[in-house]
Amino acid sequence: MTFEHAPTKALNVNGTSFVYREVGDKGSVPVVLLHHLTAVLDDWDPRVVDGLAAKHHVIAFDNRGVGKSGGSTPSSIEEMARDAVAFIRALGLSKVDLLGFSLGGFIAQAIAQEQPDLVRKIIIAGSGPAGGEGISNMGAVLQDALAKAGASGKHPKHFLFFSQTSNGQAAANAFLARLNERKEDRDAPISNETIHAQLTAIHAWGQGDASKLGEIHHPVLVANGDNDVMAPTINSFGLARRLPNAQLSIFPDASHGGIFQYHTAFVQQALDFLR
Repeated sequence: MTFEHAPTKALNVNGTSFVYREVGDKGSVPVVLLHHLTAVLDDWDPRVVDGLAAKHHVIAFDNRGVGKSGGSTPSSIEEMARDAVAFIRALGLSKVDLLGFSLGGFIAQAIAQEQPDLVRKIIIAGSGPAGGEGISNMGAVLQDALAKAGASGKHPKHFLFFSQTSNGQAAANAFLARLNERKEDRDAPISNETIHAQLTAIHAWGQGDASKLGEIHHPVLVANGDNDVMAPTINSFGLARRLPNAQLSIFPDASHGGIFQYHTAFVQQALDFLR
């Protein structure tokens, strides 16, 4: 089973339906994927998911109010983390690895701080600590990219996720083509209400306090491109410096979506890290 063909399932979590897809053999510690601002299930790069699923049970889900999941999206990272924990527990899981990308990286940090015993290892990509440089500007960066996309006829992710070099833009085209490989049983698009709640949560995170990061003793792989325009790359260095058991991977000529531009190299790094 590949991610392209994985069926969309639903799980009742305290009266709310959470949708998810899973691939890979069960038995190992599952890898739970935590996604970015505006994202639904279909925004995960299938090469990354399938690459991880070669060795691990991988679970992607829509958090509360996202895509086809029910309920309303909360407006704080901490509440999003609690919803994610409730979903994980409802699956009957007592130990997981986390891969948090962008907004998902914030949620991964909150989960590790609030429920440390639930987590084994963490990958944080294209993200940053509470109070990190430029985090509160994500909404403005998104609006600018939407304007550029409308003027150029390109997708906003051309501007948000990839460098503006020829290599970066070629990688953007390849990434967007991969996202369109799934033809059946696609997720619902993100709602404006959810985007507003996510931006509110991100802004508050950008004004937050990272002083307790040192209490996260889990092994953490921090990954990013060398010129992230959404969560400036300096934040990845800050995470790696503040987290007691972290390693850092920076991809060249890459932006926010560096793990998708260099998906083969990233998957290999992740597999090595998650052993």
